Amino acid sequence: MRKQKIINIIKMALLVVVIVAMMAGTVVEKFNGNAFAMDKVYASPWFIGLLALVAAMAVAEIVLRRLWKTPSLLLVYSSVVVILAGGLCTYLFGVHGSMKLEPEKPTSSFSVDNNVTRQLPFTITLSSFEMVPYPGTHSPMDFVSHVAVAETDAAPQNFDISMNNILKYNGYRFYQEDFDMEGNSTLSVSHDPIGIAVTYAGFCLLIIGLLWLMIAKQGPFRTLLRGMKTAAAVLLLMLLSVQGASAQRVLPKATADKMGQMYVLYKGRICPLQTLAKDFTTKLCGTSTYKGFTPEQVLSGWMFYFDDWSNEPMFKIKGGDVQKLMGIDGRWATLRDFSDSVGENPVANALKNIAPGNPAAKNLRAADEKYNLINMLYNGKLLKIFPLQGPMGGLSWYSQNDDIPQTVTDTAEYLFIRKYMSYSQELVAFGDMDGLATLFEKTRKFQQQRAADVLPSDTQFAAERLYNRLSAGRWLAMASITLGLLGFAYALFRLVRGRRMHRWVRLCSAVWVTLLTLFLITIFVLKWIAGGHIPMAGGFDSMNLMAIAIGVVVLIACRRYEMALPIGMMASGFVLLVAMMGGANPPITHLMPVLASPLLSMHVSVIMLAYAMFFFTMINGVGALFVGLGKKENAVPLQQRMRDISMVMIYPAVFLLALGTCIGSVWANVSWGNYWAWDPKEVWALITLLVYSVPLMNQFKPLQKPKVFHIYCVVAFLSVLITYFGVNLILGGVHAYN
Repeated sequence: MRKQKIINIIKMALLVVVIVAMMAGTVVEKFNGNAFAMDKVYASPWFIGLLALVAAMAVAEIVLRRLWKTPSLLLVYSSVVVILAGGLCTYLFGVHGSMKLEPEKPTSSFSVDNNVTRQLPFTITLSSFEMVPYPGTHSPMDFVSHVAVAETDAAPQNFDISMNNILKYNGYRFYQEDFDMEGNSTLSVSHDPIGIAVTYAGFCLLIIGLLWLMIAKQGPFRTLLRGMKTAAAVLLLMLLSVQGASAQRVLPKATADKMGQMYVLYKGRICPLQTLAKDFTTKLCGTSTYKGFTPEQVLSGWMFYFDDWSNEPMFKIKGGDVQKLMGIDGRWATLRDFSDSVGENPVANALKNIAPGNPAAKNLRAADEKYNLINMLYNGKLLKIFPLQGPMGGLSWYSQNDDIPQTVTDTAEYLFIRKYMSYSQELVAFGDMDGLATLFEKTRKFQQQRAADVLPSDTQFAAERLYNRLSAGRWLAMASITLGLLGFAYALFRLVRGRRMHRWVRLCSAVWVTLLTLFLITIFVLKWIAGGHIPMAGGFDSMNLMAIAIGVVVLIACRRYEMALPIGMMASGFVLLVAMMGGANPPITHLMPVLASPLLSMHVSVIMLAYAMFFFTMINGVGALFVGLGKKENAVPLQQRMRDISMVMIYPAVFLLALGTCIGSVWANVSWGNYWAWDPKEVWALITLLVYSVPLMNQFKPLQKPKVFHIYCVVAFLSVLITYFGVNLILGGVHAYN
């Protein structure tokens, strides 16, 4: 017994040292760059030795505890050894580099990171490079290198290499990395058959082991379930897993809506003009509506009643230094505040002279961006609503003040484009709103005739317009937080007294969570339809998915654990508030080619569900600690029951986080040729996995005490916060959301 206790202490000490070392590595990378962090931390002899100790400890656990009698734990501990062995094979034998291909020039060598040249046993010739745009736009949908591979005395074979479509040949893998305007293409080269195979085998052992740990009949997870009688609920979880009136002049709402139904090329994609109007309004004032006006009315107000709106204090200016520079009292400015007494723009002038690292630069750029947006609208460059054949062939979209291509030979059509705003202004001046609505309708028909093959489908168009209307403001998040806090206090009060929540309170809470979850699912589906891809690639998308996951978990758990309802309302509210910190939902955009992978959707989905469960255990821990303030004889049993509830969440959450991390690793390998790059996001995801694995180690006796366990769950959630927010906002890296 004493020997096992000593081993447990050594194991936990080693785990702490590894976690601290990885934390330090992310900080070192922040200030010195990835290459320095790799050299001094992750690829250093001391860190490799530390990982070797981890592998040795896993082997010792298998032998000393005779884990071959417990297959699930045998697989988990064996997976640690195999994954680390795979990493060592990659470190010792794997080769990663890049090669530049010039058209019709056979190449048989590539350079590795230290500029050493390696030879290939075959040649690759670039036949041509192609940037494939989204239909009707110039935004890249994919990058394709058409190559021919030839071995000695063998006929060449033709292949295409693009994002998420790698070339595997003779043990080598080639990935599309870069290109230049001369038609040259740069490929990433990877040769690591042993390391990848061993690591993937380790992933499989880990996932099977964790899954076995949950489904084993006499295992700790099933034992917890039998004690809580929630097997049916977890089965469902597994199935679900696979302002007032204003004096400002605007167009009538119906007329402005007609304008919003036109198409426009915006941010590299063809979308409803309503989308541009929504972003325009949000950019200026932080919300998608202003004084009860729709986004289309706000945009039309600036288009047709410029003098009125230039005096409207609707520019939200952040930063006391910027506000002082502009001479405004508070954070609201008018367009005229962007000019000083001599007609100069103080914001633009300050940006010319400010040091790049000055903290005020960010707020200055944000203010300048608002001013430039009005300038683009005023100069007629913002509204690219005219689809025309370009001089080199192909369809391009133009604003009325762009250089119209010489392919437009029809005088009437040319004048229609050049005089469009003048004619519109004339209709507004005479109050002919019916005529203006007719002009908008004719413009839409013109667009449909000229660009029928590249326009979004009617279903996509309608979905995007509905998505724009349904996007909620911060009030929804604040309402959910407030209701959750009130419900949480009420539930704790009843729980300490040994009573359940009143039935009508539970019912109202369940209805709120259900409606909120359905609303978020609707937003998710609409954005999926409108964008043509599953929305999981950005900060808002992942937060929205996490809020959905929280709602699903809560609705499953609330039948056996009523406090899940107020916890869920609070959690959903906080997540939504984070999502809306930017002021409103971000625009629907084309997906980066490398993100157009089903592995990304799986990766984000399972990790967000894991984070939702960890959030639940944290809030549950806070509640248990409050319960501990009551009478001790009542508190301890309640805290123990709440501990069991959190453990039921932690088991599947750890499994999902491990699964999501493995999927992300495979995705990275498929897209970039490297399954683990020690990026801060990867490192902190691993730290989170290790932190939450500790409660699953039953030998760690302090966590058997309910109070200690709940404190641990509260503190452990810091790792999730750093993984998601700390990396994105502070540490950076290739995984950070912009």
